[in-house]
Amino acid sequence: VLKVLSRIDSILRSPRAPPLIYRRSKGPVQNYIKENGQECGFEHLPLTVEMWADQLMALKDLHRSLRKLSVELVPWHTADPQDNKESIRVEDLQFIVDAILEEMENKEKNSQTPSLATLFAIVSHFQKLFDVNSLNGIYPRMNEVYTKLGEMTNAMRNLHELLELDSSAPPTVVVDTVGKLCDIITENVTEQVQQLLGTQDIHSIINKLEEHECFFPPFQALIQDLLCLLEISNLDDILPTVRNLK
Repeated sequence: VLKVLSRIDSILRSPRAPPLIYRRSKGPVQNYIKENGQECGFEHLPLTVEMWADQLMALKDLHRSLRKLSVELVPWHTADPQDNKESIRVEDLQFIVDAILEEMENKEKNSQTPSLATLFAIVSHFQKLFDVNSLNGIYPRMNEVYTKLGEMTNAMRNLHELLELDSSAPPTVVVDTVGKLCDIITENVTEQVQQLLGTQDIHSIINKLEEHECFFPPFQALIQDLLCLLEISNLDDILPTVRNLK
């Protein structure tokens, strides 16, 4: 027994032993044993051993909980080889925790998911840009913007093809080109009107129109009277009918 106690005493006094498990006894002589002039205080040791036993039992529960957590967070990890062991060591638990931490750190590095603050800022910016007063109106306005964007994209693509422009030409170039075409068309129409009326002066055009307004109504009334008098309905029959009357 003395040898066992001496062995225990040497273990308790070693630098690796936690300070909790060794205290010098302050009780009567029967509470400790002297061997080779050394005191061995073990009156608190049963409580410490009981605490260790409880902790070892709790390690199993903790290991089971960590395994469940590992399955939830990193299900692609296979079960570690310590699952079937009756005794669980702290190293086993540390292995599971390290594996979870490593996977979570890698996920954070590779994740592109924005934070809640960033998402809130994006929603607020969309509401401000497209005049949306409520969150319920965001999705309808998104659909509307998407539809309008598709229509504008198709229209711009067709204009690029019709105007024979490069697909990379910006909208300003398309607008300028359409404006130039409108100017050309306007100039051509003006020139054709001038050629039709035989004048290059706008005032002459006005005068001719005024002359037409003065001449045409009486002429039209005369023709109508002739048609009624000669009892015909076609302008081409007026001259033959008048010749026959001669």
